[in-house]
Amino acid sequence: MLTVSKHRPLLTTITGSLPRPHWFVHNLAGRPFSLAMTDLAFREQYSDAVAAYLSDQTRAGLDLLTDGDARCDLDLGGRSWFGYPAERLTGLDGHHLGRGRTASSRDKAPGDIMFEVLEARVLPNVVAAIGPGPLEYARVWKVAQRQTRKPVKFGAISAQMLATGLNNLYYRGRRELIMALAEVMNAEFNELADAGCPVIQVEEPAIHGMLGIDDREVSAEFLVEAFNREVRGLADKTEVWCHTCWGNPAAQRTETRRRRYSEALAYFDKLEVDVLTFEAADNGGDELASFAAGIASGKKIAIGVVSHRSLQVERPDQVADLIRRALTVIPPERLIISSDCGFGRQGMSRLHAFYKMVALTRGTNIVRRELGLSEADILAADGKGALLA
Repeated sequence: MLTVSKHRPLLTTITGSLPRPHWFVHNLAGRPFSLAMTDLAFREQYSDAVAAYLSDQTRAGLDLLTDGDARCDLDLGGRSWFGYPAERLTGLDGHHLGRGRTASSRDKAPGDIMFEVLEARVLPNVVAAIGPGPLEYARVWKVAQRQTRKPVKFGAISAQMLATGLNNLYYRGRRELIMALAEVMNAEFNELADAGCPVIQVEEPAIHGMLGIDDREVSAEFLVEAFNREVRGLADKTEVWCHTCWGNPAAQRTETRRRRYSEALAYFDKLEVDVLTFEAADNGGDELASFAAGIASGKKIAIGVVSHRSLQVERPDQVADLIRRALTVIPPERLIISSDCGFGRQGMSRLHAFYKMVALTRGTNIVRRELGLSEADILAADGKGALLA
């Protein structure tokens, strides 16, 4: 159900994560969020970090905000994106040193940065039936939404991607594990929607990463079925997004060779979502026509116009040019402007992430002006407020 992006051509947002402030040194470390928030030091640092994230996005002029994934611990290569749910669901225990079943595990050897990232992705064993635990997504979202009148999107790892990092010692195979996780995550997402979250983003189904790589045990058709089970019941409550990219850990592409979305688009089109997000900045927009042709008109398409893998801040005219190219194949009412992926907690500084957000909105405003659309108010680009003016 379209809510925030309905009747909003060229809506602007970012994927989710933002670099941590240097002073935010406390981690959840496996604690339930509500319990950690009784710790005065953590509560103060967490709440202030979320306020800083919201302020930066507001000053950059974004329409749809995120909480910066502030709940995720500061660990190596974004492990906590997996670790947050893995440390809290029941049926999981201990830890294993395997490198998971993701496509990114292939072709990595000592001396590669991704080898070290994957070595640090230490996650639990599945030792019993997966059950709900203190994910508390609704509580986490409310901390952010209560600090702004702008809508706040909440994003979280998909069940099928989480399954790739767990060591299954209980279920008969990955299919059973994925479906068990999908059931639990579905209940959590529905609770989040019932709390009033306007946009829920389920992140990174394994479809494009595994297609043609690991089709024997879990086919693309099955992954579509599992994803749709995970989002069941959300369509009448909130706007549902599916985020896809080619990797983010330590700002790296997870694939050794450059792969394309094209073969997976037919499967993405079967996902029961309102919006699909794709990388477009890092690959120079060379798949824009494929997105338009492969995704039915009932879904909106969000394209990344700034890269999370480069410290070079894109110029507004570069952003505007990429949007114009997208508009030759995607009408403005279907197009959403975003980042390729999250900016991570380690990949870049807050300064880089902030000015990439500003460039995203400045470039969008150029195109809005050309189309006769209302422009965003970008406080960061207002010369009257410049420190040295």
